Amino acid sequence: MSADNPNPPPRSRIRPGSAVWIIEKENYGTDKYRQGIVQDILTSKENHPRGVKVRLTNGIIGRVQWLMSE
Repeated sequence: MSADNPNPPPRSRIRPGSAVWIIEKENYGTDKYRQGIVQDILTSKENHPRGVKVRLTNGIIGRVQWLMSE
């Protein structure tokens, strides 16, 4: 994983409790991903070009790039 995912998963595939890799806004375009568990889904639309925005259980907010199961 070295750049933002050009095809991030849609909202319908992300649920609270999902294990995901996210990218925080200040790290767009880098390989500084974080892994965590989704607490809240913050994007209301099905898709977003940079990924669906979520809050992880540790409070970090970022956009989902990959599901851990992928």
